[in-house]
Amino acid sequence: MTDSWLIKYETQCRLFIEQESIADVAHDIHHIERVVKVAKQLARDESAELAIVVPAAWLHDCFSLPKSHPDRAKASSMAGDKAVKFLTEIGYPEQYYAPIHHAICAHSFSANIDPETLEAKIVQDADRLDALGAIGIARCMQVSGALGRSLYALEDPFCTQRQPNDVEFTIDHFFKKLFHISATLNTAAARKEGELRESKMRDFLHQLAKEI
Repeated sequence: MTDSWLIKYETQCRLFIEQESIADVAHDIHHIERVVKVAKQLARDESAELAIVVPAAWLHDCFSLPKSHPDRAKASSMAGDKAVKFLTEIGYPEQYYAPIHHAICAHSFSANIDPETLEAKIVQDADRLDALGAIGIARCMQVSGALGRSLYALEDPFCTQRQPNDVEFTIDHFFKKLFHISATLNTAAARKEGELRESKMRDFLHQLAKEI
């Protein structure tokens, strides 16, 4: 895949995404751009097919539902369908449709679909890394604020003696989901970065504990 070939389709994918509505503030164009950037680096590190990884990363959230929506688990499959329809319209090579569709379907936690290809593993890793680190903290706060969750439980802010309840408390989401992400990453490079980002999140909680 030449640089000019890549740029041509990337430009069209970006324009398409910019025209689509987003489910929440944590899944905007900035999230997409970060996922694309990380996915490209992982693809190069792992010698994956960029012709699959790049459009899948750009389009992975082309259809999305809010975290609280009852059909959230179906969103990535709907995004895969929508992405293939768009790629057909712009004349993207047909041989990549199925692997792109799979990579988009498998990226989501809610869908619970195992990534079966290297490219799908990379797109999943790139998306999950964006839930960690400084940006992960910021996105968690954005979503929780939009859903009206309290920051923490007064009686036990850090879930030391109770099960996490991230429906009600923002900080509980760290313990219920975010601190388990690194262990789910597929590639060595992603796991290394995930562990680094997780450590920064734990530093944040240590400081929060001092302040409250």
